[in-house]
Amino acid sequence: MNLAYAMGQGGQAAAEGSGGLLSSPLLPIIFMLVIMWFLLIRPQQKKQKEHRAMLDNLKKGDMIITSGGLHGRITGVTESTLIVEIADKVRVKVGRGYVSSLAQTTKPTAPPAKEKEKPEAEKK
Repeated sequence: MNLAYAMGQGGQAAAEGSGGLLSSPLLPIIFMLVIMWFLLIRPQQKKQKEHRAMLDNLKKGDMIITSGGLHGRITGVTESTLIVEIADKVRVKVGRGYVSSLAQTTKPTAPPAKEKEKPEAEKK
């Protein structure tokens, strides 16, 4: 009987020593996945959602920048393409997916007037 009693205590002691989920080697991996979700995946999904909303709201007259670096004004809109004027009377078709961002729509200002240079004789 002593042998059976010793085996019973050993099984119970082993169950208590395992510590459960908190001391599991999976806990650091789960913790790293949660951190990666908040630092990498979630911001990327938010940025992608904003970009998709921007593409859906493009309209005639918007200034855009394509992923190839072309700057232009939208002159025509269809469901899948845009007609973009990149120079006077120069228009190109661009797929909606290739628009990277809206350009700043500030009015161009005239460069500041420069003072006329005085001749060398007058400077002395």
